[in-house]
Amino acid sequence: MDIKGSVALVTGANRGIGRAFARALVEHGAAKVYAGARDPSTVTDQDLTPLRLDVTDPRDVAAAAAAADDVTVVINNAGTGGSRTKLMEGSFDGARRAMEVNFFGTWAVSRAFAPVLARNGGGALVNMLSVASWVGEPLFPGYAASKAAQWSLTDSLRQALGDQGTLVIGVHAGFVDTELSSWTDAPKISAAEVAERTMQALADGRPEVLADEETRRVKAALSEPLTA
Repeated sequence: MDIKGSVALVTGANRGIGRAFARALVEHGAAKVYAGARDPSTVTDQDLTPLRLDVTDPRDVAAAAAAADDVTVVINNAGTGGSRTKLMEGSFDGARRAMEVNFFGTWAVSRAFAPVLARNGGGALVNMLSVASWVGEPLFPGYAASKAAQWSLTDSLRQALGDQGTLVIGVHAGFVDTELSSWTDAPKISAAEVAERTMQALADGRPEVLADEETRRVKAALSEPLTA
């Protein structure tokens, strides 16, 4: 699809990958970019249109769909790590929060905006996923499970929204250089790189982005024995 002249919404757009997505859309010529955030005052980029949006609040989601009824691109980026939940001990609260934001939040926004996209010609729905969509992680099992669920949801949306002409894209990446991954010294891709590769997938009509080498390696190994 043509990004130039499009109208886009990015959830969790006040920082990290979300802010990079929003800037990339502007730089590729989007006519308007709604920056969804729980606190709109945290959106300081003058090129963006702040929009109150807590993806776990049904009232916020409905209000956002009514206010941004001109969108042709929706990027579900809002997410949380849920890292406080340990695999074998402690509370499940962090994992439940990860599922509420990453999975149910994406589902709620997608459900609310699918009719908007249909009315505006189909457009595109982009979900920010992870290499953890395919690989369990004992250090943050709740996050990994939520991303696996979000990947499944993305495929369901792709099948369901194809008839209305909506391109559904899943974006997978390993560690991205943001606050969420500040705890590790592992190699990281920049948020700007993830955003730019997503813009190219939008322009080319490709349904999947494998943003870094680790993600490409893991995806290629899915058909191999589990030890691979």
